[in-house]
Amino acid sequence: MASCQGPVLSDCKEDFRFPIDDCRLNKKSQIENRKSNRKQIEGTCPLSSPDNPQSEPQPLANAEPQVSPPIPADPLAPDLAGLTTRTPVPAAPPVENPVWSGWDVLLIAALTFVTMIVLQLAVLLGAHWWRYPHESLSDVAQKPIILLVSQFLIYAAVAAFMVMLVEGKYHAPFWQAILWNWPRAQWRLLALGAVMFLALGLLENLMPMPKDTPFEHLFDRPRDAYLISLIAVTLGPLMEELFFRGFMYPVLARRMGVLWGIILTALPFGLIHLPQYGWAWGAALVIFLVGVVCGAVRAATESVAASFLVHVGYNGAQMVIALVATHGFRHVEKALIAQLSS
Repeated sequence: MASCQGPVLSDCKEDFRFPIDDCRLNKKSQIENRKSNRKQIEGTCPLSSPDNPQSEPQPLANAEPQVSPPIPADPLAPDLAGLTTRTPVPAAPPVENPVWSGWDVLLIAALTFVTMIVLQLAVLLGAHWWRYPHESLSDVAQKPIILLVSQFLIYAAVAAFMVMLVEGKYHAPFWQAILWNWPRAQWRLLALGAVMFLALGLLENLMPMPKDTPFEHLFDRPRDAYLISLIAVTLGPLMEELFFRGFMYPVLARRMGVLWGIILTALPFGLIHLPQYGWAWGAALVIFLVGVVCGAVRAATESVAASFLVHVGYNGAQMVIALVATHGFRHVEKALIAQLSS
């Protein structure tokens, strides 16, 4: 038994051991083949590994680029092409089309008329009660200081309403909405107004003009004359240009065109000055022509400030000539006598 079992067991052990060794050899060869393949791959495309953590996968030399299939567009999705561009969008220029309507212009005119009556009456009664209790209301009304105070209050009330209308109702910056736009050639515009006064002064000599007007009597006292002159080159042209060339002109030009906008704006501009010049049609015609020039400047420059400067130049030349002719507003009667005798 012993002699028989020994060789058999040994043979069995050898036979049993050979398959195991073959499996181990096969596994070892497979591992070595994998390592060699991995080294070959790493030679062409290094992969990130603990030994090389910063390495990034690179495409193979012969590998074709992978292109992702296009995503079908959703017909209900909004077009976002304009939102993804980085092209800077230029700032929109000021729009000539005003945000207000013609009804707003009529509302400003009506408010100005009502405010003028109410505030002038309030100032007159207050001055008569507090300052001039022993004078009649008609005498108090002739005082230039009453006109100056009431005029200042009227301007302040109307200007406040204009700002509230544009910024409160339409939520637009006031000076940008009316196209104020300070021009560069400021002195040229002032000179244009002065030259226009001299040229229209020659035209006045060819037309019937009143020799004595209520406006001239505002210069009877030097103090009142200086105050009138100050308003004539500041608040007066400012408020008139804001209303006529700032609010009225763009509404008319939008509906009727630039030419009719200029003419129809200058017409009421000349008519409102009739009481100052004794209701003389010649004076109204001259002021109408001033309005035409201011409107043309406003249309050409798209700037209310430009027409304001022309208006200031016109009024300023008038005040300077009156100042020189009356020797500093001290001899207004001499200037009136010279005018009456001419």
